[in-house]
Amino acid sequence: MRGFGTTIFAEMSALAVQTGSINLGQGFPDTDGPAAMLDRAIQAITSGANQYPPGPGTPELRRAVSEHRAEHYGLSYDPAGEILITVGATEAVAASVLALCEPGDEVIAFEPYYDSYAASIALAQARLVAVTMRPVAGRFTFDPDELRAAVTPRTRAILVNSPHNPTGTVFTREELTAIADLCRERDLVAITDEVYEHLTFDGVEHISLATLPGMRERTVAISSAGKTFSVTGWKTGWVCAPAPLVTAVQTVKQFLTFTASAPWQLAVAYGLRQELEWVAALRSGLQDKRDRLMEGLAAAGFEVLRPAGTYFVQTDIRPLGFADGLELTRRLPELAGVVAIPTQVFYDHPERGRHFVRFAFCKKDEVIDEAVTRLKRLSGA
Repeated sequence: MRGFGTTIFAEMSALAVQTGSINLGQGFPDTDGPAAMLDRAIQAITSGANQYPPGPGTPELRRAVSEHRAEHYGLSYDPAGEILITVGATEAVAASVLALCEPGDEVIAFEPYYDSYAASIALAQARLVAVTMRPVAGRFTFDPDELRAAVTPRTRAILVNSPHNPTGTVFTREELTAIADLCRERDLVAITDEVYEHLTFDGVEHISLATLPGMRERTVAISSAGKTFSVTGWKTGWVCAPAPLVTAVQTVKQFLTFTASAPWQLAVAYGLRQELEWVAALRSGLQDKRDRLMEGLAAAGFEVLRPAGTYFVQTDIRPLGFADGLELTRRLPELAGVVAIPTQVFYDHPERGRHFVRFAFCKKDEVIDEAVTRLKRLSGA
């Protein structure tokens, strides 16, 4: 782990605090989730649900996750053996990689990738093989031939994040089919990070890879409550997979955190069953915020790529005369009083993402507007 150090999110959030800058870096909302769900957590605490819940998770949440997967994707998972509750999706990814990969195995991930993936793979003493996503017709995508060429006899798994952080891409059925074909042909496991499953825009559909032919039996599907319900601090996630894969993941997970967050688990079970209309309104509001930030960034001189999902907008900084996103974001508090994330830190090949910077739009309108006003200083607009 010597090469990892402090995460870019910690660095930039600390910079925001130190400089009093607006934080459009780390992806957390500045408003709370549904009030009735928050009240359920309070009720759980005051009614005594404060001790260890069962290792696999509370039965209530496992049943609610099972119902959710069936309703939205037509997939049946047994709450008793095919669903595991985790401390957020980050633990779920780490436990899955540790459970399923041996030292020397290879795991394919699409770069830019969420930074915990590389750390989890390193902890497993496996090797990350990056397949680069590039902008094509205004959205990031990958070359299926490059993906196929990345598979070797050592490849064990493909890590698939859709909706994709940090690019905002939502993989199409055609893209997912290319991944599924490879998994079946080469007997690979797919680990899917679907935490933004409900946060897609412009009518774009999120397709779970496990729904494709032959994929349910070889997919570890991961999601969480944090992004769906704007409760990122609750750190409540889940794994859905065939029982042998869940058993393997739980074997690792029990020695990472054992279990956690009984009150949040009970509240999230309520949320999955009762608050998806609130989530639909959240999605609509986020689409408006996305458009608001995109318009402002374009007016400030950035080249803006339109995301189909997540909390994030990718920008090309070269029209403003900058070439290095890491250098710019470290200076941005001084230049404009705003914090963003340099996309290059999410690449194995940083030069391919050096000119991209990520901004988060999961903020109040007035915060977005003030950030845009400040960013216009970069171009004198």
